[in-house]
Amino acid sequence: MARSILLAALVGAATVSAQVPLFQKKFSWNNLPYQADTDSGDRGTQQGYNRCNSTTEGPNSMCQTATVNTVGDFCLWGPPKPDSLIGDTEGESVAWCTQPGRGTRIIPAGAITGVTFVKTPDYIQVTGHINQNLINIKADDGGGELDPHGADQRGNPLGGLMYSNNLPKNPTPGGNNFQQVFEWHNFMGSNIFCMKLCDPTGPRAAELCQHVFDRIGCQYNAPAAYVDGVFESCEGESQDPPGVYTTNGAVVTYAQPPESLGPISTMPYTARIPKSSNCVAMTSSVIFASAPQPSVTPAASSSAASSAAASSITPKSSAAASGTKATSSSSGTAKSTATSSSGVSKAGSIDGLAMFSAASMGILAMIAGVAML
Repeated sequence: MARSILLAALVGAATVSAQVPLFQKKFSWNNLPYQADTDSGDRGTQQGYNRCNSTTEGPNSMCQTATVNTVGDFCLWGPPKPDSLIGDTEGESVAWCTQPGRGTRIIPAGAITGVTFVKTPDYIQVTGHINQNLINIKADDGGGELDPHGADQRGNPLGGLMYSNNLPKNPTPGGNNFQQVFEWHNFMGSNIFCMKLCDPTGPRAAELCQHVFDRIGCQYNAPAAYVDGVFESCEGESQDPPGVYTTNGAVVTYAQPPESLGPISTMPYTARIPKSSNCVAMTSSVIFASAPQPSVTPAASSSAASSAAASSITPKSSAAASGTKATSSSSGTAKSTATSSSGVSKAGSIDGLAMFSAASMGILAMIAGVAML
């Protein structure tokens, strides 16, 4: 009897450890679950919901289904409560979108001060400047990374889903022809943002939407011009994979140092900015005509904040890249974070996955041992 109880407990533990990772869960746009994450663990349960509509839309929405479609129609992840640090709230972040109609919070007028949308053969991407305190991010927060992985593979935010009706290989773009995106990353912080969605039908989705370089920011994960005051939609070539660069004819992959070694102050390379073409200039008052008025005053101009952050990390050949700076969590612990990047409360995903797999194998071994008793 005792052996049966122990075996049942171990099987239950193995089941919890073997939950389906968020990036492998598939849901059609017209059949979204109430919550994509039905698990529980050290980080608790999913705070919001994925089935969003007119009844959930507004300043208190907890919608965790985001979309990215065009220069004037996209979402970013942000905290649900004002004056929050990304590192403390990445698991519970909600969708803040530029357009109403999908049950989310709406990014207020004047928050986005510059944005470039680019469509490449492998992904779509929005990059730009934002007064981040208008979407509840603490004004001086260096920020963090959000992606569908995390050390426990439940995603940041937990259960956060991503869709687009304008992916590069979508045969019928527009309207409600939404496709789920399984590999994406979003860096928020220092009044800069970048959101990249990699086409799931392409062969390079996981490679181009890496989630392990969480301390070196937008300029290395989503290299672009980041010109404040510019609103444009472009076509472009695909970037080099994050962390990959060529020096003296050799292709090298950058290894991000652990947080225990302190802030990243220099980089061995400058990320190549991909070529763009067919850029069409936009007017912010037109593309964001539906934006509500902000409930708080912008803390500072995005260009001033981002410039300060950019100067705190120095690539060998250029100072144009986003950089690391120190920020603090609510516990007062100093953390090394990058412009629109962070190592905040986010264990390296590779290490986390390895620990996850090792734990599962250990439990299975224990089960086998019990079965032999």
